[in-house]
Amino acid sequence: MRNSLWIGIALVFILWIGSTLRANSQNSNAVFVDKQGVLRWQKDKTEANFFGVNYTVPFAYGYRSHEALGIDIEKAIDQDVYHMARLGFNAFRVHVWDTEISDSLGNLLENEHLRLFDYLIYKLKERNIKILITPIAFWGPGYPEPDYKTGGFSSIYNKQQAVTEEAAFQAQECYLTQFFKHVNSYTKVSYQNDPDVIAAEVNNEPHHTGPKARATEYVNRMVKSIRSTGWTKPIFYNISESPRYADAVANANIDGVSFQWYPTGLVANRTLQGNYLPHVNKYSIPFDTIPAFAGKARMVYEFDAGDIASPTMYPAMARSFREAGFQWATQFAYDPMATAYANTEYQTHYVNLAHTPEKAISLLIASKAFQKLSRLKNYGTYPTDSVFDVFRVSHRQQLSEMNTPQEFYYANTTSTRPTNLSKLERLAGVGNSPVVRYAGRGAYFLDKLENGVWRLEVMPDAIPVSDPFAKASPQQEVVRIQWRAHTIQVRLPELGDAFTVEALNEGNRYSTRASQGSITIQPGTYLLIRNGKRYKRSQSSLHNLQLSEFVAPQPQSAEPTVYHQPKQEVTANKSLSISAVIAGIEPSDKVTLLMNNFSGVWKTIDMQEKVAYTWQAEVPADILTPGLVQYRILVQKGQNDFTTFPGGHKGNPHAWDYTQQDYWQMRVGAENSALELFNAAHDRNLTVYPNLWRSEERQLITTQTPGQMALKLSRPNLKEGEPIIAWQHFVGSKLQNRQTELADYKRIIVKARTENKVPLQMKVTLITKDAAAYSATVELNQQLQGIEIPLKSLQPDSFILLPRPYPGFHPFRSKYASAGQFDLSQVEKIEVSIGEGIAPAAYGQPYTFEVASIWLSR
Repeated sequence: MRNSLWIGIALVFILWIGSTLRANSQNSNAVFVDKQGVLRWQKDKTEANFFGVNYTVPFAYGYRSHEALGIDIEKAIDQDVYHMARLGFNAFRVHVWDTEISDSLGNLLENEHLRLFDYLIYKLKERNIKILITPIAFWGPGYPEPDYKTGGFSSIYNKQQAVTEEAAFQAQECYLTQFFKHVNSYTKVSYQNDPDVIAAEVNNEPHHTGPKARATEYVNRMVKSIRSTGWTKPIFYNISESPRYADAVANANIDGVSFQWYPTGLVANRTLQGNYLPHVNKYSIPFDTIPAFAGKARMVYEFDAGDIASPTMYPAMARSFREAGFQWATQFAYDPMATAYANTEYQTHYVNLAHTPEKAISLLIASKAFQKLSRLKNYGTYPTDSVFDVFRVSHRQQLSEMNTPQEFYYANTTSTRPTNLSKLERLAGVGNSPVVRYAGRGAYFLDKLENGVWRLEVMPDAIPVSDPFAKASPQQEVVRIQWRAHTIQVRLPELGDAFTVEALNEGNRYSTRASQGSITIQPGTYLLIRNGKRYKRSQSSLHNLQLSEFVAPQPQSAEPTVYHQPKQEVTANKSLSISAVIAGIEPSDKVTLLMNNFSGVWKTIDMQEKVAYTWQAEVPADILTPGLVQYRILVQKGQNDFTTFPGGHKGNPHAWDYTQQDYWQMRVGAENSALELFNAAHDRNLTVYPNLWRSEERQLITTQTPGQMALKLSRPNLKEGEPIIAWQHFVGSKLQNRQTELADYKRIIVKARTENKVPLQMKVTLITKDAAAYSATVELNQQLQGIEIPLKSLQPDSFILLPRPYPGFHPFRSKYASAGQFDLSQVEKIEVSIGEGIAPAAYGQPYTFEVASIWLSR
């Protein structure tokens, strides 16, 4: 009897403990998914939206690169997380490199990578940034370096085997169980009991094959393993990586589905030029007809506009995400500050507050848009969707902005006035606006603390010195950081024109008084206080930031460097401005343009710094005679320190023993001469559809004309659905350089042929800055010849969205709603294609076409 009583008491106690643990577990769930598939806050049932970044420093190359540079990784995490908070993010996600923290059977390894991941979560929590964990990545940690075996289960089973083979299932079940039981060594709680860890995604980009039932079984078994640890939070699974298995995924025991978006493809090996806003006009979801899909929450685990430097894409993408119903979106991937100077983390992605200030501020604006815009609301199609709610993007101005009574953000110089200056509380920008005029090249932030008191944060200058999306190396800078004092003028009525300035950040003792709202400022954080205002520093934090915090990188080098892109062709006998971005020198140093033509005319022209780091020379008309000119830029520091560019060669180029012969050169077009838009011999930066990487599919060949080349594209057959072979080429700079002559051109001439015995129709399309397209069709035969197209014959049309997006189920073409009258001066790109008009019955035969050159003629 006595034993029974104690057993009963023990059972009651155990049940009480279990119910308490379950209640505590539920209380730690910040969000839940309702029956309609909407992610909601547990506390008040309102919709929950999360926007932020992926960030990889605890793992793989992110970890190795910091170690190679001798950097304290914890300190690096502290600094990067500060910048994430400074940009207003509230979300973090990364695919954990399971191969670095597991063995072949799936046992969890408590090692340095896992410790640093825990540390990262701990620091994100301090900034109120929520975390979604993807515990399986499926691949090795080598990229961008050669991959290597680690001993983890993902080094044994590839992405396909991992979701089909029983041994792989068991290893992942073991790993997931141990991973979600793991207690963070810094927070002292498991991920389940951490209220800032809000959800999980089973794995990263699974590649399903075989029976669909096996795919559903895999998902359910992984979910069961996670749930067996006591996990009660939402679980997501990827639906876009293997679209054929979308129904198998939707029918599994998951709470949400995950997507990705790379609308401009990946790894172009160069900066893409032109207007890519039509690529992000809409996020298309092809799974709406699956009944089980309707009740699933939607997240974007990774997104970016790869190889694009423009600060317009992120806010437009955020708009399209909200229209499609997404409630989580995390960019891939935020560059660590320590390695962003070289963009070695992921070559095709590049964003960092210090090194890419315009893109970083545009990501801040995107975060605001994602939080503010209504879910499922339609804002029209391009270009009407360029203005949405309180947001605006402009390709022509290279600008994105947000403007409300309380907040004003702009990613480039703007003339827009704040909605209500008297109510303004937060501002961030790059360049100039009606509120702030800043001569530097970094981002700045203004935060109101109280009436008459503002916090100013100014980042150092970010100076582009090479193409950030070209092949990367730790030895090659793409952006130079330079600390220099600049004038800043702040026009806030409540501060007045004579406010005082007091430094806040450690080691900064600067203080001054403004004159007409202007001061000279070094990078740092400051208090701006209205003249006569008494301010007690009782406040120490603001928006998850400490008032005195400041994080910025130091320069990687002090050597002079010149970034210059020569004009390919200019107009003869007209004066010309040549500019270059120069870092590593002072305004007092001497910069000279050394130019000659092949008629024996030489010019030595002093260059002047017009704006910070941009030096300019006015080239007189008398040297710009028809033909070719070549030139160098000479940087002189002091009496005897000479560096000549291109090449960065030391020594005085006027010395008798100077032997370097590197030059830039440009063609000078004679009056009434043709204007070349494409020449196969030297225009290589094309975007081709489809990829056509095989040697017999994509060739640069000689022609019967000496010195002439042709681009030859071939396919053994045309594909059903998209029976097209096409390429696009950016020509905007060629037209801009001869702008004064464009009205005289009446024809476009295409020199092309086909190997097909039957004549082939080829379409030539001109695409404008505003993404309007105009086309005409020509007939090719086996003779390589110039074919004339009168410009007045061009008709409004659509164009192909190249590079193709990933995933590939997004729209293939874009068409401007009302193209209007064709204007040659507005053209940015040319597109050449075959395939339209070919009968489906003829798809099975081979097709080929060659283009040698395209030019404008009077």
